[in-house]
Amino acid sequence: MFSKLHRLVVTASLAALAAGTAFAQAWPSRPVKVIVPYATGGPADVYARFMAQRLGEQLGQPFVVDNKPGAGAVIGTDQVAKSPPDGYTLLLMSNTHTVNETLLANKPYSLTRDFVAVAPINYSDLVLVAHPSVPAANVQQLLKLAKDRPGKLNYASSGTGTPYHMAGELFKSMTGTAIVHVPYKGSSGARTDVIGGQVDLMFDAVTTMAEQVKGGKVKAIGTTGRKRSAVLPDVPTIDESGVPGYEATIWLGLLAPKGTPAAVVTRLNEAVSRIASQPEVQQAWAQQGATAMVMDPATFDKYLQDDIAKWARVIRSANIKAE
Repeated sequence: MFSKLHRLVVTASLAALAAGTAFAQAWPSRPVKVIVPYATGGPADVYARFMAQRLGEQLGQPFVVDNKPGAGAVIGTDQVAKSPPDGYTLLLMSNTHTVNETLLANKPYSLTRDFVAVAPINYSDLVLVAHPSVPAANVQQLLKLAKDRPGKLNYASSGTGTPYHMAGELFKSMTGTAIVHVPYKGSSGARTDVIGGQVDLMFDAVTTMAEQVKGGKVKAIGTTGRKRSAVLPDVPTIDESGVPGYEATIWLGLLAPKGTPAAVVTRLNEAVSRIASQPEVQQAWAQQGATAMVMDPATFDKYLQDDIAKWARVIRSANIKAE
């Protein structure tokens, strides 16, 4: 009886595996939608369109970007969570999503419950800048100033829970400084007020702020990656400037609804990884301040879990609440 049951289980498993492989080989047979839960023109949208074009070329069907911004990325993300798990609807996510896992306790989905990790795309460093009137030119001088004037310095961000905000909260948590957060409704207003001197500091995308640094409109205090930025190679990282272990980047990846066939996830991962591994792609991204990320689905899932835990610690330590 046991051997017969065993044979039945093995036969069923092999049949399921064969069906999954056949489905993956036939997929995609129609256009694939990539939901971007952010407005057009930002880094997530730009890289989503870059990847969509090349995935379409590799896999033989159009990959169509559909922007669904709103509610801190919740609207578009929830749409993907409720989509059929057939490989025809994907989510372009950022680390705003891993922050939201803790920050937005009542959102209608959960990354770990409702999605499967497909592949990372790339990450970009931030740069901590100061208005020229701030009497600090590097991290150590800024730390001394912040400790001499607790609660007097402030920093702008594009809103609560965004990578710019969380970079600041991580910095405060790791250095024990009291710097006041000034949230804006978008990065452009925050950037304008730092350049104008209405706000002291800001963590901003390297690619966006580099020209302002080079033009002398702001001072670069430090970059947020583990290595120096190719865009601002003369600016030390915050990690090397006396805050060991500090790292805060903007990173992007692809998720699919939970239940998407594993063979489709694997095929997608391999296609994304091939694109991100091309030397010409890596060179183009490096000039933009972005670094390719290549991981298999299991490694990317672990990366997601670790990032959720990292920002949960910061949010709870700083008692950050959603606006």
